Amino acid sequence: MSVLIKGEPTPVKQSQVPRKVTASKPTKKRSSKRPGGDRLLKFVLSCLNEDKAEDIVSIDLDGKSEIADFMVVCSGRSTRQVTALAEKVGDKIKHEFNVISKIEGKDQGDWVLVDAGDVIVHIFRPEVREFYQLEKLWTDLGQPAKNT
Repeated sequence: MSVLIKGEPTPVKQSQVPRKVTASKPTKKRSSKRPGGDRLLKFVLSCLNEDKAEDIVSIDLDGKSEIADFMVVCSGRSTRQVTALAEKVGDKIKHEFNVISKIEGKDQGDWVLVDAGDVIVHIFRPEVREFYQLEKLWTDLGQPAKNT
């Protein structure tokens, strides 16, 4: 029986000592086999276009952030349409790619975020979109966002 006294180091077996972990370098190549990246972006853009989203803009986040590969920003005409667009996109992604998207802001309906992993979708009411101006924040000065 061993007694541990506060302040004294506990004995550690060699097998319990963590090994040095080296991080592998991230690859720039995007895999087309996984349900993300370019394939997911095209799917999201077509869904938003079908459901009458307005001013759809896609932003390539490669080299800017590692939270996702792409960001999509669009508008809905009302809080009801913003909420409906988010729900439809989330459901379609779930059925097509078997990925459950995290949806935030659906209760208010001014700005709804759909996190589908490699693609993040921001759906705004026009006034809220103009106020926050996410496109200006995430695009380079010399490289405009892609309107679809």
